Amino acid sequence: MRFPYLLFDADDTLFDFPKASSQAFSAMCRAHDVPDTPEVRQIYHDINRVLWDAFDRGEVTKEFVTLERFVRFFRALGLDRDPAAANRDYLAALGSGVYPLPHAEEVCRLLVNRGHRLYIATNAVASVQRSRLQGSVFAHLITDAFISEEAGASKPDKAYYDYALSRIPGTNHQNVLVIGDSLATDIRGANNASLPCCWFNPGKLPAPADLRIDYIIHDLRQLPDIV
Repeated sequence: MRFPYLLFDADDTLFDFPKASSQAFSAMCRAHDVPDTPEVRQIYHDINRVLWDAFDRGEVTKEFVTLERFVRFFRALGLDRDPAAANRDYLAALGSGVYPLPHAEEVCRLLVNRGHRLYIATNAVASVQRSRLQGSVFAHLITDAFISEEAGASKPDKAYYDYALSRIPGTNHQNVLVIGDSLATDIRGANNASLPCCWFNPGKLPAPADLRIDYIIHDLRQLPDIV
């Protein structure tokens, strides 16, 4: 066994985040009388992406992102709505949206049966991620989840991975594999922490030259052959 300990990103690696987010957005729109059209969704998506990119660069906090996106969204639409209430309703709906990506459950089950220990490594909102994990098929497959707001550091910071490894007995910098879809957080984070990494790249995007990528998979079913 090359890597007994596996650190999985959650959204877009194990979970279908776009599907969960889409349904949560619809629930928020219904609750707050907001038009749910492709144009309105695009406005929200653009605002949300800008703010999360700023978070990934360490420029703003997660708490700022989750509220500010609705402040800017309602301002862009010219609507007088309560951003805090909209954010609360959106996150509540997001926490109940549990949609595993294709083959994620079967691969995780196979890895656990082989003796691997699986962990979640995520920057997601803690209350949302805990709720989704508890209500998912992964609840009994994942040993623990390391969530940035509980860790006091976020991916891609080395301190985040130091926190995670300090809570997994028996780990070293050779027997842990970081698995995720994000170059900016998962792969760069593994580089910063000097950990082996596997880029989940279902879109078959070109690999950047400025990052060390030890493994690339396009389908989660390729993972057991690596670990």
